Amino acid sequence: MTHSIWRFFTSLRLTVVLLALSTVLVFLGTIAQVHEGLWNAQDRWFRSVFVLRQKGDPLWLPPIFPGGYFLGIMLLLNLIAAHIKRFAFIPKKIGIHFTHLGVILLLVGQLTTDFMARESILAFKEGETKEFSEATRKFELAFIRSADDTNDEIVAIPDSMLQPGQELAHASLPFKVRVKEYWINSEPAFRAPMQQNAPPLTDKGIASDFDFKKLPEAKGMDDRNLPAVIVEITSREGQPLGTWIVPSWPDDEAARDGVRRAYTRSVGPEVAESIMAKFSAPQTIEAGGSTWRMAMRPERYYKGFKMTLLKTTHETYRGTDIPKNFQSRVRIENSATGENREVDIYMNNPLRYEGLTFYQSTMGRDEVQEVGRSGLQVVRNPSWLTPYAGCIIVWFGMTWQFLYHLIGFLGKRRTDSLAGAAKAAA
Repeated sequence: MTHSIWRFFTSLRLTVVLLALSTVLVFLGTIAQVHEGLWNAQDRWFRSVFVLRQKGDPLWLPPIFPGGYFLGIMLLLNLIAAHIKRFAFIPKKIGIHFTHLGVILLLVGQLTTDFMARESILAFKEGETKEFSEATRKFELAFIRSADDTNDEIVAIPDSMLQPGQELAHASLPFKVRVKEYWINSEPAFRAPMQQNAPPLTDKGIASDFDFKKLPEAKGMDDRNLPAVIVEITSREGQPLGTWIVPSWPDDEAARDGVRRAYTRSVGPEVAESIMAKFSAPQTIEAGGSTWRMAMRPERYYKGFKMTLLKTTHETYRGTDIPKNFQSRVRIENSATGENREVDIYMNNPLRYEGLTFYQSTMGRDEVQEVGRSGLQVVRNPSWLTPYAGCIIVWFGMTWQFLYHLIGFLGKRRTDSLAGAAKAAA
């Protein structure tokens, strides 16, 4: 049995089959992006062990197909096993060994990046200070109360736990949360007093002034989902406290600006500001002798330091809208190290700090406050060096192998020439 397993993993036929399946996977995953969207296709086809057939898939797609993780791990095991089986430390094979080692490092690095890397966005305006970045596709239901004059106590529930029927409790919360509905995307509509409105979605909070409807998931690269959750709050003893709909719209600055502009065009600036005051009003719960605010917002990743945007520079090539220079001047304040310094972040010149890399991503301007806005892409990737190391090792192995055979060929040619000359002289 052991011999059969070893022979299977060291087989060259297995390598060919895995490479063929990988080619088919890339083709199918690329085609799937048309109707599934880039992010969903990546998760389903490349960041999975197996791809299971779903409604709407082509008829020729099998019920189950190996996913990216399965093929990647199998290729890695096949390469390692074949390398061990044929290992021989002789000059003729040193280049091959290093090439295989580099490829193994590349595969391990890619798997590690998929599992451990994390990307988020730090968006702020000139003069604004932040100590957290936000996810682009993950959300959380946050309950917030003031702990003292400067600090808040926050209990955040990730969107993966917001399943209908789920009852959630936390030691810090004086109430329980039961999820009634979760919408991955939503749209608001103002409940005008003079219109015939249907009953409110919930009996508490923003639903008295706004209706929300469920929208299908946005799958385009430039589209965004703005989820909403309907929750029923009860005391720890089971006493009902009411139901709320908690949309992500009020806590999303870009979404709020879009709603404000739409109402300004339709009803004028004064009425629009009155509507927006109700739209942005915090939704609160009184329980356990304290007041908690509810918010549906992008998942936050807090840092151990603060970053302040001091100045933005937005330059384009003369006569065009083509970006020439996006630059952010920021101040870093780290109380743990006593660090307080300013640094520039611009295109092709990221900031690497505390295991994070900050890339200049977007640039704009807040026309209301007349200040610049900047968006920094924040990347944490513990294995960011592995692709460089893998490529260097592969280069060394291929160079060694090429030079070894070249020197051997030139030496043999010289020997043959000398032998030919000696024979001719004789």
